[in-house]
Amino acid sequence: MKRTIGIGIQSFEKIIQGNYFYIDKTHFIKEWWESGDDVTLITRPRRFGKSLNMSMLNAFFSVDYKDRGDLFEGLAIWEEEKYRELQGTYPVINLSFANIKEKDFKTTSYRIRQFLMKLYEKYSFLQESDLLSRAEKEYYERMASDMSEEDAPLALYQLSDFLCRYYGRKVIILLDEYDTPMQEAYVNGFWDELVSFTRSLFNSTFKTNPYLERGIMTGITRVSKESIFSDLNNLKVVTTTSDEYATAFGFTEEETFQALEEYGYGGQKEEIKCWYDGFIFGEQKDIYNPWSILNFLDTGKFGTYWANTSSNSLVGKLIREGDVDIKELFEILLKGESIHCSIDEQIVYDQLDDDPDAVWSLLLASGYLKVLHYQQVNEVSEYAEPQYELAFTNQEARRMFRNLVREWFKGIRKDYNDFIKALLAGKVKEMNAYMNNVALKTFSYFDTGKDASMSGTPEKFYHGFVLGLVVDLAEDYVITSNRESGLGRYDVVIEPKKADGDAFILEFKVQDTEEESTLAETVAAAHTQIEEKQYAEALLARGVKEEKIHKYGFAFQGKKVLIG
Repeated sequence: MKRTIGIGIQSFEKIIQGNYFYIDKTHFIKEWWESGDDVTLITRPRRFGKSLNMSMLNAFFSVDYKDRGDLFEGLAIWEEEKYRELQGTYPVINLSFANIKEKDFKTTSYRIRQFLMKLYEKYSFLQESDLLSRAEKEYYERMASDMSEEDAPLALYQLSDFLCRYYGRKVIILLDEYDTPMQEAYVNGFWDELVSFTRSLFNSTFKTNPYLERGIMTGITRVSKESIFSDLNNLKVVTTTSDEYATAFGFTEEETFQALEEYGYGGQKEEIKCWYDGFIFGEQKDIYNPWSILNFLDTGKFGTYWANTSSNSLVGKLIREGDVDIKELFEILLKGESIHCSIDEQIVYDQLDDDPDAVWSLLLASGYLKVLHYQQVNEVSEYAEPQYELAFTNQEARRMFRNLVREWFKGIRKDYNDFIKALLAGKVKEMNAYMNNVALKTFSYFDTGKDASMSGTPEKFYHGFVLGLVVDLAEDYVITSNRESGLGRYDVVIEPKKADGDAFILEFKVQDTEEESTLAETVAAAHTQIEEKQYAEALLARGVKEEKIHKYGFAFQGKKVLIG
């Protein structure tokens, strides 16, 4: 009998007791425990089983689950006697920042303190213990009912002390999704405040805590050591490029294919591989997205399940507001090709606006990109940065970003679609009407970074607009662009995939008021450039008839556009 698929269940106890579909990952318990690391940070993409594995660790080690070995019977960890003896023997502090997604520091600080106060409430029996002095009991009461921002950094340190005294054993601390508030802090502009608060909390909890047996944190990104981990020299960092725990998160190909057979989808393995494979952890290839696999097993339908579980606000902001280089590389990715860049696994959030490589590092850590090839420094020169060849992880990730680009034009979708139709039909008057409306409403949307200027060169708009063309016309046309620096100079060639289709050459120019007194003169200059540089020659060489090649000049003055 097929096991029931439980979508979104993050409680190990509930999954086991309910006999829901589960792939045994208890080998992670042994691997982590035998590593001997004091504090471990493990980064994995979202929805890859981080929370479920943390729940599993809690159920295995926590005294709250003493004599609950039944949860692990039949699983790999229960085959070894010494681990049976470990089950349920440690005080465990288990908390998650996954739902802390606030828009300002004050509310974020309050929400973190709420979580900490609930922990003190959970262990309220400590107040009745003779192990605590009168002053400590008064302190405990304050921490449980009215924890201040000044008290919060020492909250886990002091609770560790109390639990250690009560149980006679040092504590294990599990912190899931540690970086969720930090991503929100970056997006909403209170990064510095949160970093200061978090650094103090993590230092007292994981570094200067003599009552800590082991600690483990999970998250999507490895936030730079200088930001919040500057004092944690006992931190073992395991990222997606590390070999440790490579099969503990996500499904291996063998596990995935066994599940497909169990649910009667064995004949769809290749399509499943195209949609949901592609993740690489360390040397382990062919890791599948567990969230999407579970949803497919439940529905029998292909879809962008993983992509739809998050707003993707951060990655969308970085690409939409990114400079020309970022948009050019993103255009290449959307076409199904690969890019080459440097990667730093330490995400420095306050550098994301200024360092294009940091953007690709974030996308790699988040699971949207995969490494096709890695070129070490000594393969180039001792002074060069290591180069990574990156591509979208799989079809699901690629589709997610296509939908992301479409969302950029959501507010003026009709005008944008009508512009595309007018372009393909050669209706210049309508093209002008629709394009002016599109430009008016989206110029600032593509340039809202710290150096944004409403009167500046609208290159970011050009590139955002071209990304829209790539997404919407990719089925019937090949979009290529020939880029040069200068006054907004940017060319687009739209080539039909059908032999008898129409082709289009678009030349973008910003009005040079020293050379051109009107936008009409700028349009004329764009046409002159098309002819002088012989942009049509490549199309003619590929068999496109001359009468099928349509040439348009786009002249820009601020948000005003003239097409001719």
